[in-house]
Amino acid sequence: MDKKPKKKQSILRNNGFQTILASLLCIIIGLLIGYIVLLIINPKGAGKAIVAILKNFLYYPSAVAAKKYLGTTLVKASALLMCALSVLFAYKVGLFNIGAAGQYVVGAGACLYFGSKFDMPWYICLLAAMLAAAIVGGISGALKAYFNVNEVISCIMLNWISLYCVNMLLTGVKEQSTPYTRPLSSVNKDALLPTMGLDKLFSNNQFVTIGIVFSVLIAIVVWIVMEKTKFGYELKATGLNKQAAKYCGMHEKSNTILTMMIAGGLAGLGAGIFYLSGIEQWMVQQTSVPAMGFNGIAAAFLGGLNPIGTIFSSYFIQHITSGGTYVDKTMYCSQISDLISAFIIYMCGFVLFFKIWLNRYLDKRDEKRAAKEQEGGEA
Repeated sequence: MDKKPKKKQSILRNNGFQTILASLLCIIIGLLIGYIVLLIINPKGAGKAIVAILKNFLYYPSAVAAKKYLGTTLVKASALLMCALSVLFAYKVGLFNIGAAGQYVVGAGACLYFGSKFDMPWYICLLAAMLAAAIVGGISGALKAYFNVNEVISCIMLNWISLYCVNMLLTGVKEQSTPYTRPLSSVNKDALLPTMGLDKLFSNNQFVTIGIVFSVLIAIVVWIVMEKTKFGYELKATGLNKQAAKYCGMHEKSNTILTMMIAGGLAGLGAGIFYLSGIEQWMVQQTSVPAMGFNGIAAAFLGGLNPIGTIFSSYFIQHITSGGTYVDKTMYCSQISDLISAFIIYMCGFVLFFKIWLNRYLDKRDEKRAAKEQEGGEA
């Protein structure tokens, strides 16, 4: 008997293609809504403002300056990527790590304190950031595992506890005349991440370090762990059904705690990559949690909850956020880019809805085609 050739699956059925298509739609719709808001505020400069946000470092006509500020954007995007991976890793196991912001804060406090107070080298500071943030994440995981405390509630509480504890801790290493911590470049250069020549690629931007490459490698490792290992399978199985995982011999409680510890460690690593580049100092009087952790939620969902996709979404979110600084301040505030990012974040909530709608549409289309072919065969 002749076997009927298998029909090739439509590219629209491909999960990866659907995710990319949905993400692009989110970006376009978010930018369109942002443009409408700019028109409402001041229609005269709306076009130039949206172009400035999208251009970011390309705003500079000089190639040297453009490369330098591209490097700065990449440094910030690297930290954002780690926060996005933190959210993604927990979400894959059925947990919503809204505490990535607080874990990021703890990581920043640990690496800066070890670097300024104890004059530790960069690898010790980076390890301290990871471990301290992992402990904070583990607290939320333990509360979830043993007392069934919703991780969202515990994470939000720990965000603020972390902020004020770090403020108090870093008061001991701040400059006398300012509320900022002492720059590592003056107190302990060994605490700064090595550049390995990467700074020369970006017009001698001293803030460009191996942290950029390191963050991308971590994203690849997370993808391998979650998709290609037994450990990743057990974690995802625990998130899908704890009772079934327990029945299969998996340790659901320890997996929950371990997941939040890994998620916390990733966020802490992001803080280490950022602050150990020397790009910024910590202000011990700040009363709000840094937005990096919260933006990680947007980057994770915009990337389709895929570690590789998150690399690109993290850069895009940081790109338009940094682009807001080039908006005409006489017409708009620089936070207008944050507003546009927020619109895109809200649109990300429709990614799953769009994929479900698209699959239903394709199912109906295939059913109609099959019905027509059957009618034609009978005739």
